[in-house]
Amino acid sequence: MSYKTDIEIAQANTMRPISEIAELCGIDEAYVEQYGKYKAKIDPAYMRQSTRKDGKLILVTAISPTPAGEGKTTTSVGLADGLRRIGKNAVAALREPSLGPVFGIKGGAAGGGYAQVVPMEDLNLHFTGDFHAIGAANNLLAAMLDNHILKGNALGIDPNQVTWKRAVDMNDRQLRFIVDGLGGKSNGVAREDGFDITVASEIMAIFCLSEDMADLKRRLARTVVAYTYEGKPVTAGDLKAVGAMAALLKDAIKPNLVQTLEHTPVFIHGGPFGNIAHGCNSVIATRMALKTGDYVVTEAGFGADLGAEKFLDIKCRSAGLKPDAVVMVATVRSLKHHGGASLKELDKPDLAALDRGIPNLLRHVSNIKDVYGLPCVVAINAFPSDTAEELALLEERCRELGVKVALSEVWAKGGEGGMALAEELVRLCEQPKAFRFAYECENNTIEERLLTLCRNVYRADDVLLTPDAKKQAARLEKLGFGHLPLCVSKTQYSFSDDPALLGAPKNFIITVRQLKVSAGAGFVVALTGDIMTMPGLPKHPAAECIDVDDVTGKITGLF
Repeated sequence: MSYKTDIEIAQANTMRPISEIAELCGIDEAYVEQYGKYKAKIDPAYMRQSTRKDGKLILVTAISPTPAGEGKTTTSVGLADGLRRIGKNAVAALREPSLGPVFGIKGGAAGGGYAQVVPMEDLNLHFTGDFHAIGAANNLLAAMLDNHILKGNALGIDPNQVTWKRAVDMNDRQLRFIVDGLGGKSNGVAREDGFDITVASEIMAIFCLSEDMADLKRRLARTVVAYTYEGKPVTAGDLKAVGAMAALLKDAIKPNLVQTLEHTPVFIHGGPFGNIAHGCNSVIATRMALKTGDYVVTEAGFGADLGAEKFLDIKCRSAGLKPDAVVMVATVRSLKHHGGASLKELDKPDLAALDRGIPNLLRHVSNIKDVYGLPCVVAINAFPSDTAEELALLEERCRELGVKVALSEVWAKGGEGGMALAEELVRLCEQPKAFRFAYECENNTIEERLLTLCRNVYRADDVLLTPDAKKQAARLEKLGFGHLPLCVSKTQYSFSDDPALLGAPKNFIITVRQLKVSAGAGFVVALTGDIMTMPGLPKHPAAECIDVDDVTGKITGLF
């Protein structure tokens, strides 16, 4: 059977003018800044005048991802459509896609099938320019830093202790490690350097955690970019860069409003990577969604050990948000892969492999229920190859944990395929909950918090800090950063720091090789494994298949 591609489905859809979608949200046209017919930015001033009670907050997360794919964004979009189909005022708050994965291998962030956000081409290619503004602000700071060193270095910055990198929103491994400032004194100070992908920049994290422009400027001011010869932190505030950076971000900070194929309102804003940064859309967009919908569907990057953990322990802690329910997305195919089945065999019935893989799902669900105290439902993203026996086994094993399973058919049926899931979410949102964090930040050390997190969420036996990491932890605590929450950068494919350990591994140790502070964002980054802050392209990048018609300007090959 042949299926339409995502872009073919999206291009066949008839969108409503964005002014009508804003009106559906109850947003007066005075706060709507249109970017063409089908996109708009919404002035955050709308929230200051709104007296509307906040809606219910639903987090969509997933099992540890596999190459088979789980469909988290597709489920999020279909769930929001499903909630509207059962008569609920629902909106979604999602992340913007990075050009790196769009042109690389992972794909975009518009959903898929008949559960998509449109216009999907715009969303995946430039959109309203937010990421370009964030990259520009990042690189302005880098330019001012290097200029200060060259022009007298009044702050006494040690060029060997510059921690700030330039950024570009592209997968380009060639830029990971470079030497710049060559060609003599007039061309800068020669030093080793490198680029991050824009979504790994601290500016992206700051952008997504800021409450408003004033908070954004406070966070920018305290961003550490280097250290002096005496070991004192140097900040963007010290370099007098904050005002100009904020000027570059003044329009980007306004959330973007678009729609699904079924005209459900969607706020899409910001997009830090989930395995490198905290993996959630902006606080401003989430708050705006809560002021416009009775039910707000949002998502966090990669599996629940990364995205949900950081959403709950970083974003919710920082912004004072309290989720009402959690959706755990899984596929039978992915669980069979966690159980040892090869990618070529996933369409074949295999109860034994499924049974071996289910513990990955159950551990994630247990964390949500027992560690964080939140109600949870398992959403099975349906595939035609799923058998009745496999689905029955999955439902039985989840029932043992006291969790219901809902079949999600949103890829094929849109909102209609998400109605059963929507009904369960409405029920869960009314259930009692005792939301708590996986660790507390007061009266303990960075190493103690790491141990608590690694044991509670990853189920590791222990955490090991390399000698360098131990020195860095002591230094950060001495500088006053010891109380900050943690942002662990690790592989998305495993609970451990070894991507080959699938399923629900036991008897392992997490090794932290580096600790650094993101003072503006307000967390300490703990790097494990071989996580790259600048990804590379695959042998055959998706960019090879993308084209635009010479006459109509119609884009093809974009998923």
